[in-house]
Amino acid sequence: MIEIVGIRYCRLGTADLPSTIEYARNTIGLEEVARENGAVYLRGDHRDHNICYFQGDPSDHTLGLEVRTFDALDAAAQSLSDSGIIVHLGTDAEAAARHVMGFINFADPTGNSIDLVVRPFHSGRRYFPARDAGITEFSHVGLKTSDAPRDEKFWSGLFNIRANDRIGDAALMSFDEVHHRIALFPTDHAGIQHINFQVESIDDIMRSYYFLMERQVQIRFGPGRHPTSGAMFLYYEGPDGMTYEYSSGVRNVDADWRPRQLPFKNESFCMWGAVPNIPEFSND
Repeated sequence: MIEIVGIRYCRLGTADLPSTIEYARNTIGLEEVARENGAVYLRGDHRDHNICYFQGDPSDHTLGLEVRTFDALDAAAQSLSDSGIIVHLGTDAEAAARHVMGFINFADPTGNSIDLVVRPFHSGRRYFPARDAGITEFSHVGLKTSDAPRDEKFWSGLFNIRANDRIGDAALMSFDEVHHRIALFPTDHAGIQHINFQVESIDDIMRSYYFLMERQVQIRFGPGRHPTSGAMFLYYEGPDGMTYEYSSGVRNVDADWRPRQLPFKNESFCMWGAVPNIPEFSND
């Protein structure tokens, strides 16, 4: 069993790096921490970075997950190889570009690019944003899946990742006490479906709602409250069509939690009545 101990970063290609960085700083509320070799690193918490943007194909996405030790990384590479997964051992230069001491890369069955990293960098300074959006941490991602039951079986079979709830075939999964760290949303291609940042309170969500509305940023869902995680949320569209989310109040679960099955309909995504304008959340 491959033990994941943390979610670390997203690496995203963008068609217009300068405007994407301006948006990330002044709209999302992230802090720029470095520019290296055409890549820009930003964060919303104590980690070295949460998102690395680079000029390139907007469909080029990678999710970084942390394992505990180099021995665990070697064991993960062997386990994946034994399961027929092609594993790339990162070079020293590639590790340096990810701000980690070592990593491997592989693709899940849908084709999502995944880095498993060891000893990722932390920051020695507190997070200090260009815009105070109330962000407290980078918390989870939605992953696209072309076959949700197959991909859920892949993650739960090889990794310490379990489904805590399901909406239709969409599995909300985690490796720790937080209700979900990875969510699998059915579609027909690979990619990161949305990126979540936790904020301190509903007040931060509502302040951002009005801030985004004033700037004519497309609100894709919310404000609302998920009946699964209990989190209050706001989804909005960023550069290259990426969906970003603020949420607050996500529940923690323990070993006694029993996963629930919800039908794939609007009420399963929002208990307040908000209707999503997100293709992966819609039956249309």
